[in-house]
Amino acid sequence: MAVGGTRPMNVRVLIVDDQPLIRHSLRLIVDSAPGLVVAGEADTGRGAVAAARDLIPDVVLMDVRMPGGDGIEATSAITTDPLLRSTRVLVLSMFELDEYVVAALRAGASGFLLKDAQPAALTQAIMRTHAGESLFAPAILARLVEHYVDHPRRPAPAPASLTAREAEVLSLVGAGLSNHEIAATLYISMGTVKTHIGRLLTKLDARDRAQLVIAAYDHGLVSPRGPRG
Repeated sequence: MAVGGTRPMNVRVLIVDDQPLIRHSLRLIVDSAPGLVVAGEADTGRGAVAAARDLIPDVVLMDVRMPGGDGIEATSAITTDPLLRSTRVLVLSMFELDEYVVAALRAGASGFLLKDAQPAALTQAIMRTHAGESLFAPAILARLVEHYVDHPRRPAPAPASLTAREAEVLSLVGAGLSNHEIAATLYISMGTVKTHIGRLLTKLDARDRAQLVIAAYDHGLVSPRGPRG
């Protein structure tokens, strides 16, 4: 219960899609979920950026392929806007092509979900995204791994500011482990894991866990066979 008996604030969601029927369906799902409310809608990439700056939503549900500036460009504009520092973007797409996944995450998206997800999975994803977690459908995480296998690049060295333990935690984040799984793997407490995650976010200037996943791959700390020692 909120302090003073006031009702907790709803998570405000901006829906972005060029198809009216999909926007309507998403609105019904979001508005019917406890703790969520639709703040507004947009049907183009440029419209999404303008609406985000006007409404300051908590989470943006972003389509990828749209006229008037695609979802990747709009995501980048939103996540780099200082006024929208607290706004998170969850990309929704009918496609699981690896170039879309990687481009969306590099643009600052906090997660990538396919449009065939169940309503409960979508609303949970919105809440998790708002809480600062990253969200990937299993097929999407597989695509991310495949991208780095099929498009190898010389990894950049890990920043010297990272301790050995922080690099280890980063490798496990990149491998898709949750905080609970990281704690169990390293035999450390949940509090310690959260401390390491917080320090990684600061040292790598990352907005959220999704960007830590990209950083782990970019620095060569994780591979399809699991974290490197």
